[in-house]
Amino acid sequence: MSKEYHYSETFYSMQGEGHYTGRPTVWLRYFLCNLQCNGFGQIDPKNPETYFLPYEDLDVHEKDLMGESKYKVMEDLPVFEHGCDSSYSWSKKFKHLQRKGTPDEIKKVLEDLLPSGRFGSSTHLCFTGGEPLMKHAQECTKGILESFAEDNNTPKFITFETNGTQPLTDSFFDYLDSDYDGEVFWSCSPKLWTVAGEKADKAIKPENVAKYRQVSGSQGQLKFVANGTDECWDEIESVIQQMCDVGVDWPVWIMPVGATVEGQKAQIKGHHYTDGEIADMALQRGWNVSARVHTYLWGNKIGV
Repeated sequence: MSKEYHYSETFYSMQGEGHYTGRPTVWLRYFLCNLQCNGFGQIDPKNPETYFLPYEDLDVHEKDLMGESKYKVMEDLPVFEHGCDSSYSWSKKFKHLQRKGTPDEIKKVLEDLLPSGRFGSSTHLCFTGGEPLMKHAQECTKGILESFAEDNNTPKFITFETNGTQPLTDSFFDYLDSDYDGEVFWSCSPKLWTVAGEKADKAIKPENVAKYRQVSGSQGQLKFVANGTDECWDEIESVIQQMCDVGVDWPVWIMPVGATVEGQKAQIKGHHYTDGEIADMALQRGWNVSARVHTYLWGNKIGV
């Protein structure tokens, strides 16, 4: 029997962040992550004692007025404004809501989401999470891509939305480098101590990102979530320099903190600036600006 893998969701939408914003995209969100990023949206990301974390307080077994479970599937959950916006994809309390399948079965789910059942010339396949480069996810992704290839339906573009901490296995590197016939794009979003509450010794791994860059023909971006504080900008510049030191000279994109439209526009003076203010600060530094465009188009919900 083929091995099964847990994943949180699949959906067809567009890329809402960074270089490929607007591109039609099929998404696979894996379950599990090595980081938590509980500092997102907090007044002081560096002080866990001050955190407000709605995902921890949510009663996943709550009943509705009819006495039935209020949260039957992942899409029933709210978008969390504090902490990681996709905590449902790694917190163990949500494991019972996860889906699972073999690579062939997951491939079929993804294929069925495509309007024509096949990848077009511009449709992307994006692996996100959680963290899509954990070992089990690399193994599953290889199986999915091999299954697509067997059906002569290989996506021409694949993206990995990664925090950049996970090393590539030799098997996965060799597959992407030699056997996958398409473009690999690394959307690397290093998580910051001053924004996400993740310490650098755990969250910043330039040597792993340098290995991603070695995959033949691959491209990438460094995408930082910023809250606009001076210490945040200093940390971003430090991480960029560390990446450059190992040969990773990808374009830099800056996004405001906030999982929701309201969150991106919120301001906590001295701690968290609005989306427009952060955009101005990024542009002054010569960096690209991104927002979560999908939230502006379709609102604050899972699956867009």
